[in-house]
Amino acid sequence: MKLVRLLLSASLLLLASRLLPAQQPTPSLVLEGDVTPDQNRTHFFVPFKVPVGVHRITVDFSYTHREEKTTLNIGIHDPNGFRGQSGSNKDHFTIGPGDATASYIPGSIPPGEWKLLISVSSIRPNITSHYRAEIRFNSPLEDSSFTLTPLDTHARWFRGDLHMHTAHSDGSCPNQSGVRVPCPLFLTAQAAANRGLDFIAISDHNSLAHYAEMRELQPYFSKMLLIPGREMTTFYGHFNAFGITQYVDYRVAEKGGRTIDQVVADILAQGGIVSINHPMSPTDERCRGCGWTPPTPTDLSKFAGVEVVNANRVMDRFWDEQIAQGHRLTAIGGSDNHSSPYGDDIPTAIGHPTTAVMAQDLSVASILAGIRAGHVFIDLAGSRNRLLEIEAHTSKTSAHMGDTLRAENGEQVELTIHVAGCNGSQLKMFVDGKAAGNPQTLSADDATPGFHWTGIEGRHWLRFVVVDANDTTQMLSNPIYINF
Repeated sequence: MKLVRLLLSASLLLLASRLLPAQQPTPSLVLEGDVTPDQNRTHFFVPFKVPVGVHRITVDFSYTHREEKTTLNIGIHDPNGFRGQSGSNKDHFTIGPGDATASYIPGSIPPGEWKLLISVSSIRPNITSHYRAEIRFNSPLEDSSFTLTPLDTHARWFRGDLHMHTAHSDGSCPNQSGVRVPCPLFLTAQAAANRGLDFIAISDHNSLAHYAEMRELQPYFSKMLLIPGREMTTFYGHFNAFGITQYVDYRVAEKGGRTIDQVVADILAQGGIVSINHPMSPTDERCRGCGWTPPTPTDLSKFAGVEVVNANRVMDRFWDEQIAQGHRLTAIGGSDNHSSPYGDDIPTAIGHPTTAVMAQDLSVASILAGIRAGHVFIDLAGSRNRLLEIEAHTSKTSAHMGDTLRAENGEQVELTIHVAGCNGSQLKMFVDGKAAGNPQTLSADDATPGFHWTGIEGRHWLRFVVVDANDTTQMLSNPIYINF
């Protein structure tokens, strides 16, 4: 049986429900009133109070008699003045510290009296229009995603790139005159869409500035999910935060600074997940802080994943070392692209590698839940059709890639692997980070080879790698965890 029909376990569905509400929360307050013909071509304010501690305001606006050509335009002012006006083309908008719906100005949310602006563009005689504005404070849905609904509601493998940079940090590309300049975020998103990716995470360094542009672009990219990402860049290692849009103090330092654990705690408190980036990179003048060298012990149990493939570099030794210590870090990949217009002629081409995530739908919550659950494989060639799926069975139970299986000493574990798109390649099994058994040659473009392993007391992990004739890695799986 193909694993695509099986991997959506109850635990994954529960994770998704915890990460993101199914709908917008109950309004914090509701503003209602009537507009009469006497108010035609006038503007008026509807005031409301914003308490201390609000970092995001979301407004949903509706009114009656649209069918009779009533048109009410909306905007908003904070205690200090104008924060945006979108006319009649937006019934929903949000304003947060680093992002806002197009037409609105992101920034801090000062407490005090705010005013919803209603401009009566048109109302016919003998019509009374009733308006309703639902105001929400600190909506977790808006904090974690740029879309209120999944872009695809079918459970399947979704493919994306989780590490990319734009003009909002150190991404650059040639301008019209051939001079390298900070590269517009839109070019990165368009290049990813052209490659057929289902999701991307723009992970500019320590920045919130790219979120406003991503929120503006998400309605345009209706088939590609834009995941809020950020590369938390420290002197002692880089790690990505996914699914948050609020500021996090990233200033890790041995003297007078924060610890990595403190930064991670802030991200988790906001509902995000974290993943270590390029842990085996050098830390020197070529790449400041790129290697993983925390100055104090770091609690890796708080991390969801690790970038095992960065561009075309496989860093599985660090990953295996952490698993050996009991940390179930999901292997993910990222191109670390800094120059979107270039294609496959550079090592960091967008979508190389591609991270494939089994998820119940195409939403931030479901993609992050799939990563946390380990239902992930990495396609280093960035294809659209390759698959690497794993099932493990004993006489008593079964598990899928990323899951835990109980196996007693001497008990037989049967493994079925589904590989697509790699005819002629070889499939290798790794046990506890070391090659085990004989590789199997894949003799068809859709193959289901079998392996077996005899249970040994203690914790173990079984994973698989597909290599080509030159022993170059094509795909890499996450493990089946034994007795974790």
